Amino acid sequence: MTDDPLPAEHLSPLATLVDEVLAGVGYEMAAATDAIDDTVPGYGGLFDPATTSAELRRALDSLLASGLARPPVPEPTSDTFILYVDGSSRGNPGPAGAGAVIMDAAEDELARLGRPVGSRTGNNTAEYVALQLGLSELLARYEPRRLDVRIDSMTVIRDVWGGDDPTEPGVETYSEAIRAALSSIPDHQYTHLADSDPNPADALATVGADIAAFGPT
Repeated sequence: MTDDPLPAEHLSPLATLVDEVLAGVGYEMAAATDAIDDTVPGYGGLFDPATTSAELRRALDSLLASGLARPPVPEPTSDTFILYVDGSSRGNPGPAGAGAVIMDAAEDELARLGRPVGSRTGNNTAEYVALQLGLSELLARYEPRRLDVRIDSMTVIRDVWGGDDPTEPGVETYSEAIRAALSSIPDHQYTHLADSDPNPADALATVGADIAAFGPT
């Protein structure tokens, strides 16, 4: 989408390992969580307080060494898609995560994506990452001709669709990647979500923020 590398927000080594596992399964949050939980010894898991950081690190290292496979790509009903995106930051700035849900025209879920963004990251940056994540995975899996992006961030909307300059420091490269991705989709629009509107990406962004909060181990 762009030749420029995307910014690297600060994550602890443990959160970085989880993000690498997520990348290996195409950021499918459920697939990554299940794989990690299955690899942790005993009855522990990614968010089990009984699982020590050392046990989790060994499980993550084992998964990355064994190689990871992306889940099968579901067949859409057409070349029209819906993309829900959301970012979450605790403390703004604080631990932040990004979530995205890809649906087909029948509003059947095709992918539930999530990732940590940074341990000291603002909400607007998380929103940009969520949109970039959803678009990159949509284009990697399908050939969309029509897309409705459902998003609650007016800051991102004003930049991407309104032509305003980015107001959040450090998001210019995200913005460029998003514009490049959208340029390959012939017909795209956005729907602004009010705070009261349901957004299935919200829970995924929250889990991403949970991962971003993992300590320095």
